[in-house]
Amino acid sequence: MAVGRLAAVTLDCSEIAPLVAFYREAAGLEPVHESESGAFLRNGDGVAVALQRVENYRRPEWPGQTVPQQLHLDLAVDDIEAAETELLRLGATKPADQPGDAKWRVFLDPAGHPFCASVWD
Repeated sequence: MAVGRLAAVTLDCSEIAPLVAFYREAAGLEPVHESESGAFLRNGDGVAVALQRVENYRRPEWPGQTVPQQLHLDLAVDDIEAAETELLRLGATKPADQPGDAKWRVFLDPAGHPFCASVWD
């Protein structure tokens, strides 16, 4: 029996607003709470992401580990090409190192957190 249930994944960042805008459009998450120091976003499926502003935030380096990736999110998509176009438009970047096959790609959100867009069968 579990002690509790996962309520949210929390991301550190230097600025809240750009990540709220990014995850609203990229993953359909709506802000339930938003301030300069933090935000809580969720969707109707129970998925939640929290954001917290931290002083001296250091962007993760991927694939390097000088500043570890800290965590990793996956977005399920139907069309990887269309998803890539839209994610880049929203402010994601695509690192040169792409270890996946045609079914998944690594991106970085506007604060540098790595995430994958994957075609789920």
